[in-house]
Parts: sequence; structure tokens; C-alpha cells
Amino acid sequence: MKSTLQIISKAGQYIWLAVMAMVLLWSNSADAVPSFARQTGMACAACHTVFPELTPFGRQFKLNGYVISNLKTIKDITLNKEDILELNAMPPISFMFQTSVTSTNKALPDANIPGHLAQDGTFEFPQQASIFFAGAISPKIGAFVQATYSSASGTFGFDNTDLRFADNLSNENRDFVYGITLNNNPTVQDVWNSTPAWGFPFEGPDAAPTPAAATRIDGSLAQNVGGASAYLWWNNALYAEAGVYRTSPQGFQNGTTGGNGPIDSSAVDPMNGVAPYWRLAYQAQWDRHSLEVGTFGLYEEVFPTHLNPAPLVQVGANGPTDNFTDVAADAQYQFIGDEHIFTVLTSYIHEDQDLHGSVNSAIINGLTPPNSHDTLETFKITGNYYYHRKYGLSLGYVNTWGTTDTALYAPAPVTGSNNGSPDSDYFIAQATYVPWLNTKFVLQYTAYNKFNGASSNYDGSGRSASDNNTLYFLGWFNF
Repeated sequence: MKSTLQIISKAGQYIWLAVMAMVLLWSNSADAVPSFARQTGMACAACHTVFPELTPFGRQFKLNGYVISNLKTIKDITLNKEDILELNAMPPISFMFQTSVTSTNKALPDANIPGHLAQDGTFEFPQQASIFFAGAISPKIGAFVQATYSSASGTFGFDNTDLRFADNLSNENRDFVYGITLNNNPTVQDVWNSTPAWGFPFEGPDAAPTPAAATRIDGSLAQNVGGASAYLWWNNALYAEAGVYRTSPQGFQNGTTGGNGPIDSSAVDPMNGVAPYWRLAYQAQWDRHSLEVGTFGLYEEVFPTHLNPAPLVQVGANGPTDNFTDVAADAQYQFIGDEHIFTVLTSYIHEDQDLHGSVNSAIINGLTPPNSHDTLETFKITGNYYYHRKYGLSLGYVNTWGTTDTALYAPAPVTGSNNGSPDSDYFIAQATYVPWLNTKFVLQYTAYNKFNGASSNYDGSGRSASDNNTLYFLGWFNF
């Protein structure tokens, strides 16, 4: 009888998911299009295949500083007719709202009551909501600034942000763009969707387990650093960028000053100095096709304060560090036709981890030390297809693997690794419906072959990788 009731309950959850989907699909379209469309007077399709994937024009728009405008402006000039002010009369502001339903193949254990289960079928309203300023600040300076409310934290915070200056030296024989970007997430400034910040999946659940291991450049630093880099874009073909990042956490408070700094050992894993970042890419365009191949990387020295009580490390002065070297290769192919759009995205990231800081810290604290040297690799490949920019199908595959380390990857219910392995691999299948260019509905299924090192009993508590298979429905509205 119990198993029958469980089946009925599970079926009811999926019926509820379907009902929610139909309700959202019957929603009215938003009244306006987002910030860049307001500023340029062009529809979203000029810059995006389907948001957030960029078209060739969208890549040019971003690299040139977001400054193309069709709005009435407020201007001022000097006696020498030099521009000293040029403001959009109407600021390019927009709003994003996401609501979702998430269900895993098997309910998670309750975090507080042993032997009990958490609810399965999480409804988030919103999952997150964002306010954007996105557009020109002055003739050569523009910005993409996102402030996001997260349902998980219940707070607003700065999300992906990119401020940039851009200028060009162009004539009939060449097109040379140069610029500077200030941003808070390595690769958020990138214009290809094969790099981590804007890579597939473009949306996903925050109410389901995800693999524990990830390279530093693949989202681990997002919104916890600030960086500056200079870039060159030559003849719509060759791109080069170099810069540095430094720890800049949100919500950190120094115990002595009561302010946001200086950073000390009460911060989580602050950098020693700065982390160099680099990017090279080559793009070819012909007809309605474009192909990019490139490489990017980051070197970072980190004080492992997650293992250190405050007296053990003098952050920014001395003490052993963990050193991470990320080297990546990526490629993107894109075809944009009148009816059909097809994109292939792929990347490979190799990370070397020199963990002498964590080894030293563990020994001092009487803990089992990790290996002194580990590696971590991630391979991703995705194919996206859209018909009339309205109906989309996507299939992605992700494989992460690396050195077995029982100190770093320890057993724990759901989130741990029973064998000390970081290995995970999974498929993501997605159907997308875009009734209007600023409204999107997504039905996504993630199927795990391996999770945190194994297919069965991966966590030491009897959970299988397939128990974390996730069905996710999202309504995404930009206006």
C-alpha cells in the first residue's frame, strides 16, 4: 500500500508540474522589450539568437562598449565643441523575473529529522528576479549591471556586472577595436557562449543537488572578485585580452574596522595578490555561418581559510597558499538562417591544484591532509537548435574527472563522495518555447551517469547518481 501511495504522490507531482506549465504558457506577453532594445530601437533578435546566446552583431555591440543608441540624449559641450556630457534621456532599465518548479527522481533526506524526507517538487516564485542597467553611460563607456534577488538567500546582491570603455581605429582596410573591462566574474565579459559565465545550460535549478567538484574558473569566483583587463579586437577575427582579478567579496565585514575591508582570514579563501587572466580567440564568418576557436585561463594563489582559524594565516602578508592553474580551450559554431538556427558549443578545462596551504593547515589543525597536488578536468559539449526562434531543442553533456582525494571529497549524505573521487558525468536535455522574444519557457531534464565519484552509493549513505536526476520547468520573463 505504501509503495502504491508513493507512486500516486509522484504522479501527482508531475501532473502539477504540467498544470503549472500550461498556466504559464497561457500568460500574456510582456509590455516592452529589455534595456538594450530600448536603447538601440532594435528587436532582441538583432543581438541574440535566443537570450542570452549572442549573434555576430551582438558580439560587436558588446565589444564596442554597449553604446549604440537610438534614444534622445541630453548633451553638453565645451566652447571648443568637445562633448562633456551625453546621457540617454530615458535610462535603459529592464527587469527579469524567473519562476520555476523542480523535482528530483528521489526525494532528498530531511536535513534535521533522521529517517524523514524533504518535500519533492519545489515551487519557487520567484526563483530569482533581476534589475538591469544595460547600455551607454557616455559616448565610449557602457555597462551591463545586474542586481539580483535570490530566493535561496532571500536577499538582493550584485550579479554579473561588466563596465567597459571601448574605442576603434577603423578605415577602409581595417577595423581595430580596443577597450578596457571592469567586471566581477571571469569570462562574463566574453562574447562567445562557449565560456563558463554565459555557457549552457543558460538556466537551471537551485533546488536540486549538483556535483561538488568544479574548476575555479567555472563559476567558483563569480561575484566574489573584481577584475580589470584590456582587450583588442582586430578585423572582426582576432581577439586578445589580458587582465587581473582580486578578491572582492559581497557581504564581508572586517571584525576590526566594521567595514568591507581590509580582507583578512575571516574571509573565505582570499587571493594572495592578484590572479592573472588571459583570453585568445579567432573567429571566421562566412555567409550565415561563424566559427570561433580559442583558449582562456587563470592563475590564482589562495589562502585556504576554510581550514584555518584566524590566528594561523596572515592574509596578504605571508603563509602557505593553494595555487590553481586553469588552462582551457573552447570552440563555437553558429548558423543563423531565416527559419533555422543551430549552435554547437564546447569547452575543455584543465586545472592543476598545488595544495600545500591546505596540507599545512590540516596538519596544524590535526585533520587528515589532502594530497599536495591534484588535477581536475571538465569537458562540455552542447548542441542548440531553434526553429523560427520559437521552438528549441538542446542536448548537452558534461564530464568532470580528477585525482582521488579522500580529504577533499569525503562521505556525506547527498553532497559527499564515498570513494574520494570528484568524477561526475551527465546529460542535459532541454525543450524551449519562445512565444515572444522577451518571454521564454524551458522544460529541462538532467540525467546523471555518475555523481561525486560513483553510480551507486556515491555518498556512503545509499544514494545513487540517478536519484538526483532532475526535472525542471522555468518561466523566464524580461521586460
